[in-house]
Amino acid sequence: MFTITPPMKKKIPPLRLLIFLLVACASFLWTLIWGLHLLDNKPPLPTISKYSVFEASNGVRLHTIQTLPSNIGLKAIAANVTDLMDNGINGGFFWQGYLLSIAVQNDKPVKGAPGDYGSGWFNTDRKRGTLVWDELAGTFSIQVVENASELQVSDRAHYWAQGGVSMGLANPQGWVEQAISEEMPVIDEPRMRSGIVYDRYNRLYLVVAPTPCTGEAFRSAVMEQVGDGALVDGLFLDGDGSSQLKVKNFLLPGDHREVYQMISLLK
Repeated sequence: MFTITPPMKKKIPPLRLLIFLLVACASFLWTLIWGLHLLDNKPPLPTISKYSVFEASNGVRLHTIQTLPSNIGLKAIAANVTDLMDNGINGGFFWQGYLLSIAVQNDKPVKGAPGDYGSGWFNTDRKRGTLVWDELAGTFSIQVVENASELQVSDRAHYWAQGGVSMGLANPQGWVEQAISEEMPVIDEPRMRSGIVYDRYNRLYLVVAPTPCTGEAFRSAVMEQVGDGALVDGLFLDGDGSSQLKVKNFLLPGDHREVYQMISLLK
């Protein structure tokens, strides 16, 4: 009968064990420090929405919502924006409940069917500036069109488009002529104003001025105060008593009239 004797375990010299433990501790500490360094230098996630109030040097007070294009919803309504649950601002032009500006998401107008009068399919009667978010391309553009079928996008199932009047932020000499050609109402009269503009980082700004001002004064205030010098272009939206904003408890009701389309925040 055989007896199997297990081999004797080698003893690790104390000095070697100490060196091993020191190396392991140093490696752990280095990994921890490097990981914290990476976290500290990681760029912050973009804020979905931010509400701010600015006063321009010309005295125009601007209420702005900075947000992302993915956070925008275009809606047909029949109410004052401040009376709704949604946060956002008024949209394009209207007449007796009919929408006179394009308001389309994924090739569907916000009120009715494609081609219906007053549905949001048309910039009625003429070509007007339309802000287009092309989701697949990840780009904004201002396209001067009469109806949504003319819009140039990568995929007609992945875009939204809001009509208004071209603001021409990159066209200092010709923006007035362009706006007049698009039938900008009361451009030279002091009225409340609304607009939508974007910057080179694809940040979107919804802007309402309760200060009565001309189109030029509103445009100048926007260029001075919004977007930290990175604005690219944008639109004038419906104005005067239709200039309305709601952000939680911050309310601008215009003249308390009903409007029929809004630009809302999804979150």
